[in-house]
Amino acid sequence: MAPSPPRRLAILPGGLDDPRVRALLERHLTSARASTAPGSAHALDLNGLKKPDVTFWAAWDGNSVLGVGALKRLTRDHGEIKSMHTAVEHRRKGVGSAMLLHIIDAARAMGMTRLSLETGSWDYFVPAREMYKRHGFVECPPFADYVLDPNSIFMSRELM
Repeated sequence: MAPSPPRRLAILPGGLDDPRVRALLERHLTSARASTAPGSAHALDLNGLKKPDVTFWAAWDGNSVLGVGALKRLTRDHGEIKSMHTAVEHRRKGVGSAMLLHIIDAARAMGMTRLSLETGSWDYFVPAREMYKRHGFVECPPFADYVLDPNSIFMSRELM
């Protein structure tokens, strides 16, 4: 069972103009790209997160940003989880699970019946893959515009 997130955790939409959020996103992009083979990193940059088919959230405890996550609409009923990242100092405290559950609820509210994601196959991504598995995600073939890549693991979950 995942630990409980911080008591004052607030998951709020937007925040892409906030320098604290931008700094966490920059750390996310840097670490994800450093832990993945060239051409296999699929994390969205700031411009990608601002596209109209993407909804972005930041997890806050007071004035501290703890994590981020996004949902990209692929079709009317299929969404993709993007840019899930928890600040290093807040990992293993339930922030990632809280964000994931928030995204799942938002996808349901938008009428989606399936959520998918791409994550790395490298050791750096093991904790993320384990979290997704705990929340019912299973490995699946590539989806949307992805192609089979030994550096990527694709996962999905049906939403009921």
